[in-house]
Amino acid sequence: MKKIILLCAGGMSTSMLVKNMQKAAADEGFECSIAAFPQADAKDKASDADCILLGPQIRFAKAKVAEACPGVPIDAIDMKIYGRMDGKGALGVAKKLMGI
Repeated sequence: MKKIILLCAGGMSTSMLVKNMQKAAADEGFECSIAAFPQADAKDKASDADCILLGPQIRFAKAKVAEACPGVPIDAIDMKIYGRMDGKGALGVAKKLMGI
């Protein structure tokens, strides 16, 4: 089972996207765990993830998150995907990061 972590400024707004991603994963039959946390929790919550998606509002923190979570693929969620709360689109970004 793959572990996908979303990080944002506070962990709140991203929780809606997590629900949409979980639905998209269930519709595809893709087994994974998806959770959202504040960026400050990156080292504790995401260092063992299969990939990390950053909310667009913290895309500037990619290097800092990479330092806290070495070896974990990281990318920022496109503003359009995030703004539409497009779970399928965000799941696609995560799968691409994981080479799936």
